[in-house]
Parts: sequence; C-alpha cells; structure tokens
Amino acid sequence: MTVLDDIGQPSPALLRELRGELMVYKFGVDELMTKLRILSEEFDFAHQHDPIEHLTSRLKQPRAILDKLRRKGLEPSIDAIREHIEDVAGIRVVCPFVPDVYMVARMLGQQDDVEIVRTKDYIATPKPNGYRSLHLIARIPVFLSDRVEKVKVEIQMRTIAMDFWAAVEHKLFYKYAGEAPEDFAAELRAAAATAADLDGRMTALHQRIQP
Repeated sequence: MTVLDDIGQPSPALLRELRGELMVYKFGVDELMTKLRILSEEFDFAHQHDPIEHLTSRLKQPRAILDKLRRKGLEPSIDAIREHIEDVAGIRVVCPFVPDVYMVARMLGQQDDVEIVRTKDYIATPKPNGYRSLHLIARIPVFLSDRVEKVKVEIQMRTIAMDFWAAVEHKLFYKYAGEAPEDFAAELRAAAATAADLDGRMTALHQRIQP
C-alpha cells in the first residue's frame, strides 16, 4: 500500500484505513468505560461510596497520530501505530480520594479480559513540575464481526485536586505557548504541593467518618 503521495502527505488509502483502526480503538474505550461505570455503581451500592467522581475519554485525530509517528522517525502505517503509539485512545478517571485511585486501578486490573501492560505512578513519584497522576496502559479485546482485535488504551487516574492542577497548568502553558515567566515553575510546584496537602487532609477526614 502506498502510504504517502507525491508531496509527502498521507495517501487517501492510509487515511481510510486509519479511520477504520480508530473505530476499533473507540470500541475498546467504550468497553473500558462500561467496565468503569459498572465498578463505580456496584461499589457505591455495596459500600455507600462512589470511588469515581467522573469519567472522560478521547481519541487522537488521524493527523496528530501521523505527526507523532513522524516525530519518532517512523513510517506511517497501522502496524507502526499499534506497536509504537500507546495513547491513541485515552480515558481519564477522576476520583474523590487518593486511595480510590489505587482501588479502582486494582479492581480494573483484576478483570479477566483486562491486561495492565504498564503502570507509571506519578502520585508516589510526581514529575519535576509537580504533576501527579496514575497512568495505566491497558490492553482489552474488541470482538468484531469477523475477528478479535486487542487494543491499548491509556488510562489516567487522579483525584479532583490533581485534575484541577493539571487542567489549569495546561491552560497556563497553552496561553504562553511554552514560554511562561521564569517564576512559573516554582509557583506550579508550590501549587501542586498545596493540592497534595489538600488530598491528604480530605482523605483523613473521609477515613474518620467511615464506619
């Protein structure tokens, strides 16, 4: 298959194939979202506590995927996407408390058809800028009419406080196009520490009122 045309742009055939591939990733996201909603509702019924505040999902656009392959020095192909791009599909899980993050991750990983490929714990070890979150790469089977495809989905799990910090940090750097004032880094780290302290205080209060 010709993947690039005469001026180096992705061919219509590749874009069509990529749209079909993205549909399979969407189905994988749909399956994981259903699983997470079931865990949320069942746990709330059994324990009078919902460990998930809210869920969101997204798929990368075809051009963004191809640009990422190009930055990695890889030829644009479906095989390269499956092998080297792990964030084509993403889910964000926002939880009330830090223990909820780990509990939901554990419950999801215990399901027979969910394989946790990789875990990066930025809660235990925050990034230098203060970012905190638990990242999972999960592989899940998608049952199609003529085959079964296994797709990877990136799952970012964090508390409400962590999500607020990450959202505002993103907006600030987007506004300054990556050229923020010199004191921003220190202020952001301080704000992340404040958010972490808030998480700790709210978790302690929650644990005090548990039966």
